[in-house]
Amino acid sequence: MTGPITELRAFLRASLVKPVREERADPPAVLRRRRIVAALCYVAGTVALAATLRIEPGDERFYPAALGLAAIWAIGALLSGPLRLGRAHTRAGGIAHPILQPFALGLLLTAIFLAGAVAVAQVPVLRRPVEDLLDHARFGALGIVLVITILNGIVEELYFRGALYAALPAAHAVVATTVLYTLTTIGSGVPLLVLAALIIGLVTALQRRVTGGVLAPIITHITWSTGMLLLLPVVLQISR
Repeated sequence: MTGPITELRAFLRASLVKPVREERADPPAVLRRRRIVAALCYVAGTVALAATLRIEPGDERFYPAALGLAAIWAIGALLSGPLRLGRAHTRAGGIAHPILQPFALGLLLTAIFLAGAVAVAQVPVLRRPVEDLLDHARFGALGIVLVITILNGIVEELYFRGALYAALPAAHAVVATTVLYTLTTIGSGVPLLVLAALIIGLVTALQRRVTGGVLAPIITHITWSTGMLLLLPVVLQISR
């Protein structure tokens, strides 16, 4: 008879630790193209992200800027070479495309972050930058911001855990993509966003290593980012 702790360990091992299969190496020409495209798009995307997040809430320039950022990540992913959806271990011991597993992991991450937000709400110096970031939804059109949030979550994973991950040596890809993903958020001036990028970047990079594809990172990312957009303002408000 298994308990919840045992089940959680088995879930995390299947999601983040035990690879389904060894990933095939790209031919030299494909790898060279991936590295050139990934490097150029990383610089462009980092600059665009910093500029986008510094636009004042309510300014209509935010929407085209955010879409432009999404386009950079998407172009980097599409031009780098073929990407795979990946496969994951199932509860029954088989292998299938990961859907429920990364969704559950995204919900778990959302719950952890919301629990942390209760403490953040008590510290004005930490709370205010987060509230300023969330003001894009409060002063803008929530529906549009939600669509942009989901779109950016998808293309970020296609680029960072797809194109960029594949462009790096396999032995260092998890650490390198996590660090590079985190560095893109420093220009935002929001310390907790940088911390969130570190955690989400590490989790999705481990998913990429385990599944060999981008589907699991995408589902986890958009589940988490959607939950944070819709629930974090409420938690911060009631926790003051």
